[in-house]
Parts: sequence; C-alpha cells; structure tokens
Amino acid sequence: MECKKEKNLEQCNCSYEPCSRKGICCECIRYHVRMRQLPACVFPNDAERTYDRSYEHFARLVGEGKV
Repeated sequence: MECKKEKNLEQCNCSYEPCSRKGICCECIRYHVRMRQLPACVFPNDAERTYDRSYEHFARLVGEGKV
C-alpha cells in the first residue's frame, strides 16, 4: 500500500513541527497508542496545541461537548 503523505498533510493539525511522523498516519497512531495517547487529528486545534494527547484529556473534551 502506498502512503499518501502529501494528501494526509492537508488535514494534519499536528503543531509539533519536528515530528518525523507528520502525514504518516500509521506511524503516528502506532506511536501515540504506545504512549497511551491519541494523535493530534482527533483533537480540536486549541486542545491539540496543549500537547496533552492523553486519553483522559480526550475524555474530558468529550464530556464537555468539545469533540
């Protein structure tokens, strides 16, 4: 399967500039799940910029109706 990195980058809201996984979704998801986190793309932009990608942060946002 061919990676569609350029197409993925069009919708990637990751604000961590030195990220080597940006646009490579399979690597990004694998990395964050190992860290007990979710990738940037599941968070609203303002929440993503906090770099708190924890499951708990996501659950709070869901509870507040922000996701």
